[in-house]
Amino acid sequence: MLKRCGVTDILALSAIGSLREEMAPGEFVAIDQLIDRTAGRANSFFGPGIVAHVSLADPICPRFSKLAAAAARKAGAKVHTGGCYVAIEGPQFSTRAESALYRQWGADVIGMTAMPEARLAREAELPYALLGMVTDYDSWREEEAGVEAADIIAVMNANAKLARDTLGELAKKLPKKREASPIDTALEFAIITAPDARDPRLAAKLDAVAGRVLNP
Repeated sequence: MLKRCGVTDILALSAIGSLREEMAPGEFVAIDQLIDRTAGRANSFFGPGIVAHVSLADPICPRFSKLAAAAARKAGAKVHTGGCYVAIEGPQFSTRAESALYRQWGADVIGMTAMPEARLAREAELPYALLGMVTDYDSWREEEAGVEAADIIAVMNANAKLARDTLGELAKKLPKKREASPIDTALEFAIITAPDARDPRLAAKLDAVAGRVLNP
C-alpha cells in the first residue's frame, strides 16, 4: 500500500477523452472535479464494522494540482486549468447518447480510472491530483467516427515523452518539506462507529489507512 511506503501525495496521469472542442487531443487538463459513473468497484476501505463518511466536495488537492500543471507547462504541454472528469465503468467507450448527456451535465472530459481511486485517496488522507492527457473527442461529434483504441494508443505514445518530462519537472518543483494539508486529517471526524462497536479485524486491516484515528 502506498501509505505504508511513506507516500504523502498522489498524482494520476490518465488518458482521457474530451467533451469540449477547446480541449484538443494532445493537450493536458488539470482536473478539479469528478462525476462518478462507475459501478461494481470497491469504493471504500470502510464497511460493516467500521463506518466512515469523508468529505469529497473538493476531491482534488488544489495545491498539488497547481504544481503538476506548472510542471506540465514547463515540460512543453498545453494545459487547461480546471475541468470536470466523468468516470465511467468501461471497458467499452461511451455511446453517442451518453457522450452528449455528459456534456449536458457539465463534464469536460471522460475516462475510466479516476474513480474510485480519488475516493480511496481521500479516505487514506492522501492529497490527490489528476493530469489528464486528451487522446480523442469521445463520441459526441456526430460527423466523426466513434472512439477507437488504436487512435488512443497512438496519441498516448506520442505524449509519452511529454508525460515523463512532466514528472521530471514536478520532481524539481517539490519542496524539501511538504506543508501540512487539510486532507491530512480527512478522517478526523469521519468515523461514526463508536469505539466499542468497531470490528477489531477490520480495524487491524485499516491500520495503515486509519491507524491515526483508530489507534490514537
